[in-house]
Amino acid sequence: MIRTLLLTTAVLAVAACNAPSEPAAPAEPAPAPAPETPSPAPSNVLTANGFGPLRIGMTTAEIEAALGPDSQPNAVGGADPASCDIFHPTNAPEGLLVMTNGGALASVWLTRASTVPTDRGFKIGDTAAAVKAAYGAAAVVVPHKYEDAPAEYITVWATPDHTGPTARGIKYEIGQDGKVKAIAGGGSSIENVEMCS
Repeated sequence: MIRTLLLTTAVLAVAACNAPSEPAAPAEPAPAPAPETPSPAPSNVLTANGFGPLRIGMTTAEIEAALGPDSQPNAVGGADPASCDIFHPTNAPEGLLVMTNGGALASVWLTRASTVPTDRGFKIGDTAAAVKAAYGAAAVVVPHKYEDAPAEYITVWATPDHTGPTARGIKYEIGQDGKVKAIAGGGSSIENVEMCS
């Protein structure tokens, strides 16, 4: 009987070793792919390439589609509006002007009434010292054409080309109080002292 019992136990042990293993737990499903992050909306800061939906090189029709037509269509923006025009689109922030050359956006200008910042966070009223400190050696400083020092222009180029069609930069006009009084972003036209000239 003991022998039978031992034999039965041995058979059961062998059977257990040869028994099919329990099925593996089903693999967890792979996580669903994360939804694609939408590209950010154009930022409402002035850059060397434009402002918000405006990009240097856009046609006048594209400017108007993005921010509306000229808010003062009867005002003369430049001496020859067909070749150079300056206007405030109806849906643009206060103090923001666009300048077109030959029907294409050449630069965007911020004037005294503007609260729009640059991509570096500077606004009308900031000090020249802060602008120079932020840009360091990249800042090109020249005397103001009509005002005595400390009035000056601080220009920072984003491209090696400063005069051709690919030129892009930002210019800060500094007043006699040592503060930013106008800012221009865009192509080589930012170096114009009187916008169209």
